[in-house]
Amino acid sequence: MSAESDASGTPATSRLLEQLMQIARTSALEEMASGFAHELNQPIGAIATFAQAAERMLSRPEPMTAQALDVLRHISNEALNAGQGIRRIRKLFNDVAVARVDCAMPDVIAELLPVLELLANRAGVHVEVAIDDALPAVSVDRLRIQHVLYTLVQNSLEAPRPDQRPARVRIAVTGDRYAVTTAVIDNGMGLSTEVRAQLFRPFFTTKDQGTGLGLASSRAIVEAHEGAIGCDDVEGGGARFWFRLPAAV
Repeated sequence: MSAESDASGTPATSRLLEQLMQIARTSALEEMASGFAHELNQPIGAIATFAQAAERMLSRPEPMTAQALDVLRHISNEALNAGQGIRRIRKLFNDVAVARVDCAMPDVIAELLPVLELLANRAGVHVEVAIDDALPAVSVDRLRIQHVLYTLVQNSLEAPRPDQRPARVRIAVTGDRYAVTTAVIDNGMGLSTEVRAQLFRPFFTTKDQGTGLGLASSRAIVEAHEGAIGCDDVEGGGARFWFRLPAAV
């Protein structure tokens, strides 16, 4: 890491934090569009199905007026058009290209570390980093992957903890010749099975002021890199959030 980015609060750290915030806003909008599409497609499809069924019933030997049929056809066509519009919006967001470069995951983390330390210092928490030797390169959009790590660390810093337990967050990077796994481990209260099953769904949150978009956008970013993301319990208390990226070809 260069001297320019050694200390928290430097211009380099501020620039990176600003870029990460922009990624966060963009990712949140992407997941918001995706969430709306998911929530609205089903009822809109039901409207179209019922409208078409009503049209068939009105076309039986005891028909109603032609005007009523015209209204029902209009409802059916408009519902189908709305569904197509939502799908077009979702495709517009989901098809955004991921600009990748081959790089070492330790370098990606080292570049972000001043930002993470600044975040941790504000929360009164020390962040530990443990990185395996001889990791393969990964092909990633650096800023987007940094956004994922930033989100996971932020969640871990905000995790509720027992009163007597000093807060601790650890970043562990492991891998083999096929993939690199980055894990963020806290010593908080952990998560229930019900919460863990919904963590990465858009709009799901356990925070009073949360949007429910941070983990959902992180999942979308990791999956756009052909990776996987998840969460496990930690023995003795706490949670382990992780994401795995394939090694660069």
